[in-house]
Amino acid sequence: MDETTVDSSWEREAENWVRWVRRPGHDSYWYFRDAFFDEIVPPPGRQTLEMGCGEGRVARDLVARKHRVIGIDSSPTLIRYAREADPSGRYELADAASLPFADASFDLVIAYNSLMDITDMPGAVREAARVLEPAGRFCISVTHPLNDAGLFESAEPDAAFIIRGSYFGRRPFEGHYERDGLEMTFRGWMYALEDYCRALESAGFLVERVREPAASDDAVDKQPGYRRWQRLPLFLQLRAVKR
Repeated sequence: MDETTVDSSWEREAENWVRWVRRPGHDSYWYFRDAFFDEIVPPPGRQTLEMGCGEGRVARDLVARKHRVIGIDSSPTLIRYAREADPSGRYELADAASLPFADASFDLVIAYNSLMDITDMPGAVREAARVLEPAGRFCISVTHPLNDAGLFESAEPDAAFIIRGSYFGRRPFEGHYERDGLEMTFRGWMYALEDYCRALESAGFLVERVREPAASDDAVDKQPGYRRWQRLPLFLQLRAVKR
């Protein structure tokens, strides 16, 4: 799978993605978003940028928490859906590695499960630093690098987790999923924790908070398969400050 395939994937999968995320309780967002908003995202300030906003659900949740949000995404179809769902919001078609905003335009940048889908991840991190004011925060959630590196042997709660390849190095990811009559193909990039940290260091960020939220008991009650994610982290959540 080459970089062009990854870059164009979200536009090709846009309709599937909208159906996938707009069914309440269907995917992990419904069970892990509160950990992100409560533990990682600071109180609203002057202006928040969401990098990789998709159809806009994170931006809408941020607005509900009193943030003033601008969302950007590279998929025209997803931007259209975001605007339709939030006509008073601002959503722009843009490349995360080449943002159309002036330096120091924001005091907060959010990248919720989007950095692993951006081919030039270090470039996107640099752009986040550029558009942040000094002491601005960059809040990130990504699929946990450990999760990306391996697989559970089965769906059983105590199944072994096996890493058969290498944990290290940037490599492509592709996975097709079907559940409850919906289907979605995800394409992106797998990175080690060090890759994300090096990108943040190089862009002038200092990591000030790290969280690896376990699935809650409420999540397991609704999705029994999530019991596995009480043993190993499904997501990595970070907050970094621009020095």
